[in-house]
Amino acid sequence: MSISRRKFAQLLGAGAAAAVVRPTLTFANDLSATTAHGSVVRLSANENPYGPSPKALAAMRDSFSLACRYPDDHAGELASALSRLNNVGREQILIGDGSGEILKLCADVFTGPLSLDKKSGGTLVVADPTFEAIVYHATNNGAEVAKIPLTSSYGHDLEKMLGAAKKGLIYLCNPNNPTGSITSKNEVRDFIAKVPEDTIILVDEAYYHCAESSDYESVIPLLQDHPNLIVARTFSKIYGMAGLRCGYCIGHSVAIERLRAHQPWDSINIMAIVAARAGLDDPGEVDRGRQRNKDTREFTIAELERIGFKTIPSQANFIMLDAQRPVVPLIATLKHHDVEVGRLFRAMPNHLRVTIGKKTEMETFLSAFRQITNASPG
Repeated sequence: MSISRRKFAQLLGAGAAAAVVRPTLTFANDLSATTAHGSVVRLSANENPYGPSPKALAAMRDSFSLACRYPDDHAGELASALSRLNNVGREQILIGDGSGEILKLCADVFTGPLSLDKKSGGTLVVADPTFEAIVYHATNNGAEVAKIPLTSSYGHDLEKMLGAAKKGLIYLCNPNNPTGSITSKNEVRDFIAKVPEDTIILVDEAYYHCAESSDYESVIPLLQDHPNLIVARTFSKIYGMAGLRCGYCIGHSVAIERLRAHQPWDSINIMAIVAARAGLDDPGEVDRGRQRNKDTREFTIAELERIGFKTIPSQANFIMLDAQRPVVPLIATLKHHDVEVGRLFRAMPNHLRVTIGKKTEMETFLSAFRQITNASPG
């Protein structure tokens, strides 16, 4: 985006004025998918449009006075809180610059012809489709990547994934991005028990807080019996902190130390850390966020079904819509209608991923989608 010198000077002047008076962050009380995108409704990145909880916002404001300090002490407090929350040892927690840093560290340390720590290397095994970031990092490492298609019910094909593993790393995103589908808890339990100890299992639970199915569970309780298991979590989704970048993983202390040895010092900023810590103390906001997401997701799905479009059953804050046509032109046309939706996933070229925003935003999406597809209630 280009910017004129005059506009730049105006922005600079506004910034200088803001520095004089401590901001109250009142804008954050009504965070919108349109905040940094003009009039565009942003339903493309699985963000929480409601933003952080009031407690987290207050902690961010109070953290301004800590900007001159390194975040070590506060990071330690967050790690201790996470260890208590998850009933694991403090040494089993690694905080990252979003869970994205966790995924990169796992790819660097556990995949490739010879992994970063020179202790092992191996193949990355993933579902197809799934979240692509770890594939990108492993490919850059020179790792072989085995992509295993999802089952007919959109779960991970765990038997084939196990067969494709050659030491290295198996990545399970559960609930899965982009489908929103889950792999049943019993299947995952049996799978983890079968994976050889020289192969690391990384379970990405970014959407854990959205899942309500009785057939789903976190695998964190399995950690004590499986030293090759690592679980990644993030504050980007239900906690509404995607822009702050804070995540973490839990694993056996030996695996965590292998990752920690290759993590930059102080990679998480102080504002993200204190916001995350405050967010943990506001469980009611998490419950409200889950309910808002569920209600709006169900509304959106019902409206799509009324005009003849089906979605994959979702346990996340997005839906995967069968658009009944190639989605690339549809994505572009929706953007012309000021609605941004998810990118193309090549394994599912006729499916469109749509983030669940506020109800008004979903109404805008539905209006544009009906217009583009010439759809009307059946």
